[in-house]
Amino acid sequence: MPAKKDRQNKVAVITGGGSGIGLATARTFAASGYSVIITGRDLKRLKKAAAMISADKKTVAGIPCDVRDPASVKNLFHEIAKQHSSIDVLINNAGVAHPLAPVDQLPVETWKEVIDTNLTGTFLVTRAALPLMHAGGTIVNNLSVAAVQPFAGMAAYNASKFGGLGFTQALREDLRKRGIRVLALLPGATDTEIWSQFWPDAPKEKMISAETVAQAVLHAVSAPANTAIEEIRIGPSAGVL
Repeated sequence: MPAKKDRQNKVAVITGGGSGIGLATARTFAASGYSVIITGRDLKRLKKAAAMISADKKTVAGIPCDVRDPASVKNLFHEIAKQHSSIDVLINNAGVAHPLAPVDQLPVETWKEVIDTNLTGTFLVTRAALPLMHAGGTIVNNLSVAAVQPFAGMAAYNASKFGGLGFTQALREDLRKRGIRVLALLPGATDTEIWSQFWPDAPKEKMISAETVAQAVLHAVSAPANTAIEEIRIGPSAGVL
């Protein structure tokens, strides 16, 4: 892995950076020497997260953004461009789940909320970030194991993540000649707040930590450009849930 000094002056943008894997990744990248921008819809949470990381004398900025809204996304990168001429790492982490429900009982509003956030949001943020990205940059899309494994009662979430994997693979082909690496992050059960949306009593003590996922992401992003990495798969030992 490159030395910390090699990551000085590099910029990482992390959506959904106010909690969970996003916050852990922001802390990890900031500690490693990156200038980090975190985004989210909850301004209060965003400011608290940025202040917490910045208290350790790290460079972190929080900019509110609703990834579902093209105007909000455009404003995000307009603000970023005022401070930085380029982005080295984009981590599309913002995402939501939904209460367990079979398809015939799944409200269309819930379907749209999940698809708009997890899939369309990833597209909008990526499209807006690309003018600031150059050869050697990396995009990481946090998809979860739900991108490759279906779960009963999770139609909208599975659809958004399966679609996200397809988008990631197509994006990789689009950007191959530009020298921008595209990685799919497929974490298994991770101890984050998202479980409260569909399984409040999930055995979190058996899950991996968000910090472990963050370290895996940093390791993959820091690998040499000619390293054949397309997916980051990490999770608890088989059969623990």
